[in-house]
Amino acid sequence: MPSFAARRTVLAMIFLLGVAIVLPLFLRRMTSGDNSLVVYCAHDSVFAESIIRRFEQDSGVTVHVRYDAEANKSLGLTNLLLAEKARPRCDVFWNNQTLGTIRLKKDGILAACDASLFQRIPAQFKDPDHQWAGFAARLRVFIVNTDRIQQPTEEIIAEALKADSLSSAAIAIPLFGTTLSHYTVLCDQMGLDGLKKWHQSLHDRGIREARGNGAVKDLVAEGACDFGFTDTDDAFAAIDDGKPVTMLPVRLDTGNTICLPNSVAMIRNCPHPDEAQKFIQFLLSEDVEIALANSASRQIPLGPVNQDRLPPEFVELADWAAQGVSLDGAAEHDQEVLNWLSSEYTEQ
Repeated sequence: MPSFAARRTVLAMIFLLGVAIVLPLFLRRMTSGDNSLVVYCAHDSVFAESIIRRFEQDSGVTVHVRYDAEANKSLGLTNLLLAEKARPRCDVFWNNQTLGTIRLKKDGILAACDASLFQRIPAQFKDPDHQWAGFAARLRVFIVNTDRIQQPTEEIIAEALKADSLSSAAIAIPLFGTTLSHYTVLCDQMGLDGLKKWHQSLHDRGIREARGNGAVKDLVAEGACDFGFTDTDDAFAAIDDGKPVTMLPVRLDTGNTICLPNSVAMIRNCPHPDEAQKFIQFLLSEDVEIALANSASRQIPLGPVNQDRLPPEFVELADWAAQGVSLDGAAEHDQEVLNWLSSEYTEQ
């Protein structure tokens, strides 16, 4: 007959085996019905947090948010979602751009939502299969120091870009952020070889390369550069600080602007699909777009809004955004451009 110690060991093993079988089932049931939500958010937390907490208040759903504070935060969260494909932890991805979201769709990471959730967003800014939608956009712009270039126009800046020397102009390192998106759009327009020549021409003529769009803004705002490539949110930061700057849209040869919306998508096989769609509907609402428009980042509404609730400068910004180029073609070149730039800057 087995000793007491041996019997106790066998019973302990049976208990642990039972826990190993039952606990995952219990946890899965708990997470799928616990009225909570997991959001991965690449938008700046200083602007996103109040929006998310307002949803919690209105809906009663508890939201657990993962932000990424790195400069390449959009890429970081995109890669995390790819790594978690087999066992998703995230319900909703709030991306601060669109190209990475389109890539996730191609890789089978996203789920289709009820089409009615995307109803107020124009067709050019949403996926025809209802897997993602854009909202609250930024534009690629030139920030111009008006002490150094008085009464600047699009034509004046276009001529300045053709100058033999670009030592008084600035651009961010294009490995991440909207500068990477800008390069990807250019690749779609002129091919990779054309993009490489454009990039090399800027460097041959001495353009100043900064750590990011905010650093470009600082160079121009402080008068170290005449103008530079940045985004509307950074340009508004300088304007709000009383710096002698203005902005003009970056235009492609086609005349289109580069409009880069936030985007939102539900993750395929996510733990909380019902709560996810509630959050997506909330995020794509007029109230949220207006709240982001009135924040310091001045995100541009893409759906119809009451113009009386917007700052006056949005009349011109909305016109520029409506001229935005389709990003579908650029999404085809996203990884190609990143691979080239990664090797380019590694060699340096």
